[in-house]
Amino acid sequence: MIYSTSKFFLAGAVCVATAAPAMLRAQQTADPLPAAPSSVLQQQVVKEKELSKNAGSGAKFTPAATVKTPQGEMRDTATADPRPLSLDDAISYALVGNHRVKYDLANLHEVQGLQSTVLSAIIPNLTLQASSSAQQINLAAMGFKPALLGEVGSLLNVDLSNFSTIVRINVTQAQIGASQQLFNLPDLELYRAAKSERQVVDFNYLNSRGNVVTAVGTAYLQVIADRANLENAKTQEVASKRTFDDAFARRNAGVGTNLDALRAQVDYQQRQQTTVAQAAQVEKDIIQLNRIMGVPAEQQWEFTDAAPFAEFVDLTMADAMSTALLHRKDFLSLEAQIDVQQREYKAVKYQRLPTLAFKGFYGVIGETTGLYHGVFNAQGSLQVPVFREAAQRGEQQQISAALMGLRDREASLRTDMEAQIRMAMLDEQAANELVKVTRSKVELSNQELADERDRFAAGVDDNLPVIDAQASVTSAQAELVQALYKYNVAKLNLAQATGVVESRYRTYLGTELATTAKP
Repeated sequence: MIYSTSKFFLAGAVCVATAAPAMLRAQQTADPLPAAPSSVLQQQVVKEKELSKNAGSGAKFTPAATVKTPQGEMRDTATADPRPLSLDDAISYALVGNHRVKYDLANLHEVQGLQSTVLSAIIPNLTLQASSSAQQINLAAMGFKPALLGEVGSLLNVDLSNFSTIVRINVTQAQIGASQQLFNLPDLELYRAAKSERQVVDFNYLNSRGNVVTAVGTAYLQVIADRANLENAKTQEVASKRTFDDAFARRNAGVGTNLDALRAQVDYQQRQQTTVAQAAQVEKDIIQLNRIMGVPAEQQWEFTDAAPFAEFVDLTMADAMSTALLHRKDFLSLEAQIDVQQREYKAVKYQRLPTLAFKGFYGVIGETTGLYHGVFNAQGSLQVPVFREAAQRGEQQQISAALMGLRDREASLRTDMEAQIRMAMLDEQAANELVKVTRSKVELSNQELADERDRFAAGVDDNLPVIDAQASVTSAQAELVQALYKYNVAKLNLAQATGVVESRYRTYLGTELATTAKP
């Protein structure tokens, strides 16, 4: 029965939809929103795809060469020279090359094919058939011998003496057939459920894209932060080398102590170790970023964006929650799943109604070189279910239980969404204040270092306060870099919590990424 085919589609589509990762693994709320119409959900999917298409620079990763693996696959290879990379470019590469996105896109295409299978159950089906056959029959082998034919001819007063017992028959025919479900409410509801199931997979795919945008943004900001720490380490190494040279020059001139020289040498070597460690950390960060973008791990980049610092416009909790209810893909996917279960429930209920169908054909048949005549067949069928109440009630109970579980998940997700937004807003506000405090701390530490160097150069004090002041500057600069990183990541998390990270990450981070000065 066609109904079983449609049910098979829905079961397969549910498996595909649940295989895609949920964005924040939260699950729904108390007052369920009314399920949005299918057209609204479809418009939402199209809108988000258009926004995401225009979010980045649109660049595509085009490596200089590819290699062929023993399995016949084509793999990208890294370019010899570093390539320029902005945050927009990194997101564009990831949305094309990330393996999670590719997997979810394949699932989306699979569900599109399964949806066509359900559609075929409610639209007219046409078939064309043509055949031509040639037969040669030996009548004598079937018992029609000349003697028997002579007797028959005499009875009929017909001369059959020249009648051949070998008969040749050439027949050609052509037909066009049609079948149509005229009235079948279960299949119609299952087709509507299939459309909603397609929207579930669409939202899961967009959800995965949002996860990738957050992951790439976080990894890119991490690289920028660690590169800033590396530059700070190099600067402090140079300053420590100058202090080291001054201490040895003063000792050799007889106006300094050996303790000052040794102390400066130890500090200089520690700065060298810090620089080496920071350089290794930057390389590891780049490897992690390349993995998320789906490019070769050894690919090197010239990072064109610096750590942005843009005051985020205050967002009220009501506005944030309203935005999340309209744009959170996991929430919209859950509402689409509820719509699927509701339509499945109707499909089972409508199995108590009769179904009406039509099938038939029209064609011609005749001798291949002779005359043809039209043939046709028209057949209508009416099926009336008599009694399968036990099975139908069992199916309805199963669907009702699944629907109840989805509504509970919806209630839980609403609560989790509010909690996630509140925590993200608190993180953003705290990190913003932390940036301001650490910037002031860096300024004070630099002033203290300048004063201690002047005192050491004037011979008022030894170099211990200078080394301590250098350590304070290093610590303050590292704290500022970390504070900027936490602030930007908090804004990315807030964009993800409200469901707009792919289309509005620039708005949350600040639009002038490339022109922002480094900390």
